[in-house]
Amino acid sequence: MNIEDIYKRYTEHYLVDTDTRKIRSNTLFFALKGENFNGNEFAEKALELGAKYAIIDEADFEIEGKTILVDNVLETLQNLAKHHRNQLNIPIIGLTGSNGKTTTKELINCVLSEKYKTTATVGNLNNHIGVPLTLLSITTSTEIGIVEMGANHQKEIAFLCSIAQPDFGYITNFGKAHLEGFEGIEGVIKGKSELYKYLIKNNKTAFVNPKDTIQVEKTENCKSVLFSDKIKFLEANPFVKLTYNSNIISSNLIGKYNYTNIVAAITFGNYFNVPDEKITKAIENYSPTNNRSQIIKTNNNKIILDAYNANPSSMKAALDNFSVLKDTRKTVILGDMFELGEDSSKEHQIIVDLCDSYSFKNTFYVGELFYKTKTKNKTFKTFEDLKQHVIKKPLEDQSILIKGSRGMQLERVLDFIN
Repeated sequence: MNIEDIYKRYTEHYLVDTDTRKIRSNTLFFALKGENFNGNEFAEKALELGAKYAIIDEADFEIEGKTILVDNVLETLQNLAKHHRNQLNIPIIGLTGSNGKTTTKELINCVLSEKYKTTATVGNLNNHIGVPLTLLSITTSTEIGIVEMGANHQKEIAFLCSIAQPDFGYITNFGKAHLEGFEGIEGVIKGKSELYKYLIKNNKTAFVNPKDTIQVEKTENCKSVLFSDKIKFLEANPFVKLTYNSNIISSNLIGKYNYTNIVAAITFGNYFNVPDEKITKAIENYSPTNNRSQIIKTNNNKIILDAYNANPSSMKAALDNFSVLKDTRKTVILGDMFELGEDSSKEHQIIVDLCDSYSFKNTFYVGELFYKTKTKNKTFKTFEDLKQHVIKKPLEDQSILIKGSRGMQLERVLDFIN
């Protein structure tokens, strides 16, 4: 069956699913494969749960009239998404960057949804599967699509751009993330800038932070929308405050590093003619979730939970911001940073040296990588070691920054800090 015929079935309900635990009635089930699973084996179950058709790539799992046999399920999903994108006559915004892309995407979505019917990437489903699923969630009622794109190797952003075909693009920053896959910071810049190359080649528009020299350089030959110099930073203690057209905006986002993310959202709002008062309302009403810069007050402590992910750039930004907060009793709990390749030991030591220089009340490093560093503070090889220490010596009346890579799952600290 060709892609046009599959597309006709898709447009009957505009529903696509890949997980039998979340099957919706009349959906198209795509039987994707992974290292430890074969989606073809779940095709029959998906149909029983309400899927209208199951797209499979192994003939052994065919069910007459209910399955669609293709050469490769993943490629079919990607081709279907691209075909759908070609039918859409709406602006698509593409976002990538080393840090802050999910928060920026959510802020832009909040602002634009004050005036338009938007569809945006859910969570951080921003890879070769997530981007097609985002596009296929766009229905005829959508007026603007917002697509987050992630990558840890060269040519991934270029591939995702070929599917999403963004009309507008924004790169949050170029930082020390996924250094192993990109083979260093220059590789990061090259890989992320594939979005700019797509925009330039197709005469599309980039949104640019004029204070970021890399953004300015890489968009020299691109149609550009610059951040307004009328937006001014006021403070981040801990929440970011700024002035915009003489109005003060008080956000629920901590850290000066989130100021630029807010400015990006304001700039998109201005471009798409969202009224100022609605831009202000959207930003002030947005609260981060999912372990991203959340402030949690316990019985005895105030916790800044930033445990969704970490790399040297975001770690430094978090520490710099934490150091200038007015709180006097500060504790830092840092977990290992992953995917740094041959630079791993060096980058962990740099963070330790920076953190040690701030002389916080307590500083705890956890994980095998931090455990190998040289520090005057406490290191714990395992999370369990950290847990036992804190249980024996409870933290009280502290402001506590918790940050580490996703694989460290440092949010578990909440189970034993009161």
